[in-house]
Amino acid sequence: MKNNIVLIISFFAFNLIVSQDLKLPAIFSDNMILQQDSVVSIWGWSKSNSQVSINISWNKKPFKIKSNSEGKWLLKVNTPKSGKSHQITVQSNNKRVVIANVLMGEVWIASGQSNMQMSLNGYRNEPVFGANDAIANSYNSEIRFFTVERNVSNIPLENLEGKWSISNQENSPYFSAVAYSFAKYLNNVLKVPVAIIHSSWGGTPAEAWSDSKSLELDFEKSEIKNHGGTPQHEPSSLYNAMIHPLTNYGIKGAIWYQGESNVPRASSYTKLKNSLIEGWRREWNQGSFPFYFVQISPYKYDGNDKSSSAFLREAQLNTMLNISNTGMAVSLDVGDANSIHPPRKFILGKRLAYWALNKDYGFSSVNFSGPVYKSFEIKENKVLVKFDFAENGLHCPDDVINNFELASEDRIFYPANAKIIWNQLEVQSDQVKNPVYVRYGWKNYLTGNLYNVKGLPASSFRSYNW
Repeated sequence: MKNNIVLIISFFAFNLIVSQDLKLPAIFSDNMILQQDSVVSIWGWSKSNSQVSINISWNKKPFKIKSNSEGKWLLKVNTPKSGKSHQITVQSNNKRVVIANVLMGEVWIASGQSNMQMSLNGYRNEPVFGANDAIANSYNSEIRFFTVERNVSNIPLENLEGKWSISNQENSPYFSAVAYSFAKYLNNVLKVPVAIIHSSWGGTPAEAWSDSKSLELDFEKSEIKNHGGTPQHEPSSLYNAMIHPLTNYGIKGAIWYQGESNVPRASSYTKLKNSLIEGWRREWNQGSFPFYFVQISPYKYDGNDKSSSAFLREAQLNTMLNISNTGMAVSLDVGDANSIHPPRKFILGKRLAYWALNKDYGFSSVNFSGPVYKSFEIKENKVLVKFDFAENGLHCPDDVINNFELASEDRIFYPANAKIIWNQLEVQSDQVKNPVYVRYGWKNYLTGNLYNVKGLPASSFRSYNW
């Protein structure tokens, strides 16, 4: 019955679009930002087979295009580099729409579940550290958010609800804290406008944000199902309603903070996330655009000393290592045992921005990743662990490096001491005379304290796969 209702609503919406004079998608409205120095799409609906005139202030030549039999039309135009404010005027039959205060800049999608959704206002009894000062200093007409309203659908929709907001003291409290921090940092460094299209929903799994074509191609039917029993947990339901309507909109890339809802299914998460990324890239048809994400933060989950979420963190690391143009901001040092929503959101947004600055904006001197486990070598009763992304060495701000463990053939792990030797570690435990396996941070909650010299934390890891 639910599916029939969605189809009936879509049928009437389609007929409404075909019969009307002119309609633009919600994302085309005052205060929008378009991706600078690129080719972007302007699209909408009008009466079937009718002429649409489009005037853009950065191009003196007016454009004329004809809608198809379904009333759809789409025009691709070149955009200039960032600069002055622009205007777009669209007219068809007797209807005229004017979009004012349009800027050119860098456009990023921000999506995921509650940690991406978490605004500068925080949640009940769960703060965002530094939010008050950030809000007080948030006036910046070059930072703008389009926040997508929540919706679900069992078929891909063509439009959604939402609005553009300019960053100021009235609007910024409702912006995603991670995404705002990312945008603020990029704007400070690049000196160009930055737009965030924010589409997230707390407590939702990756399956709901994946397009159905990818799920059908990459998984058996029995592998993908609704694990939560609610509409927003239905596979592809959030992609259909909150992502698909955006896929014509030109973007620079995407940032993502999700995974907590998939901890019970960590073994399938790498495959699922890889499928989601490649699906989004296929549907946007912009090539392998950058996709940067936050590794889920330490939290007690099913017990502090258990390791269910460590497997999910490993799955996220595997995506970074195997899918091109992806990057991971490690949060092993900023978790909270009693809250799945760690309060230090600004540092995570900045860590995402480091990836973008280095990989997409030419700032080659900006480090973007903390140490990543590369290999290990056993020398008598010690283990030498080597890392990537630690060219200038490792660093620990404390007297002792925590959370390393060793095991022998019996696979029983014991706490181990770790000593920095430039860009590798010497790990030893008096309880393990013949070490075979090594791991770091392999439990739900911990405070990681291993970094490279640029202050970026190491991810948890293990040297085995049993």
